[in-house]
Amino acid sequence: MHRLKGATAYKLRDEFPHLKKLPSMWTRSFFCSTAGNVSSETVKRYIENQKTR
Repeated sequence: MHRLKGATAYKLRDEFPHLKKLPSMWTRSFFCSTAGNVSSETVKRYIENQKTR
């Protein structure tokens, strides 16, 4: 989670320079939830499709 937040903060600050003024982009915590009664294959397919958007 730490790497994900660091990478997204870097990209956001690169694209939106005014965000560089913020002391921190993210909190130290994160949220995780289940996908319900969905197969792992469906979740993987959903994640892969998000990369094409």
